[in-house]
Amino acid sequence: MTCVADEDDPFPDDDCLFSETFSQDNVYSLLGEELNIRQVFGANLGVAAPVWEAALHLCRYFGEQSVQLAGKRIIELGAGTGVVGILAARLGAEVTLTDLPLALPQLEANVSANMPSSGWPSSPPAVLPLSWGEDHMTFPSDWDLVLCADIIYLPETYPQLVETLAHLCKNGALVYLSSKMRKEHKTPSFYEEHLPRRFNVELMHRDDKQNNNIYKATLRTDS
Repeated sequence: MTCVADEDDPFPDDDCLFSETFSQDNVYSLLGEELNIRQVFGANLGVAAPVWEAALHLCRYFGEQSVQLAGKRIIELGAGTGVVGILAARLGAEVTLTDLPLALPQLEANVSANMPSSGWPSSPPAVLPLSWGEDHMTFPSDWDLVLCADIIYLPETYPQLVETLAHLCKNGALVYLSSKMRKEHKTPSFYEEHLPRRFNVELMHRDDKQNNNIYKATLRTDS
């Protein structure tokens, strides 16, 4: 039986795709790097299992805009498969990948599978659990970049995410967020209402075909 999940809906009504645990390996060529990414469907991973187009969009944006990643201290939230953060680590960034505990084995496996033959140029990516609004205070605030790819789809988590971002950005970190703009999940309201309460938010790029936006945000000094 073949099931295809609709990427527009992170919670498809037909969940047969996740009824049994199976994995799918894909190779992605991004910014001159080849990443071998395993997606583990099932095991209750749900939306953490796939490589979402918003993550690839963010990676390509970094290349197109020549965003400097080497030497930066980077934390990725809701990393899922880890494709964005792993790419940054391959390019010389010091990276911490975070997600809910259930997603960490998949993240760790992808980190191991993508270690360059000559070793990581900076340090191996750290993989740590992070629940927004709960244990964010255990993380430092001295990041250069905070990366978020397609993590804006549960309105009840928006206040906790903003709180977490504000803590991580206390010392001036820049946030890049890439999102498919799902009206049914009130994604636009996060960028129009929730995030601007604490951050200066700027739309950097829009992909009309994929309905995907990339934003840059910095913590407001009056927040």
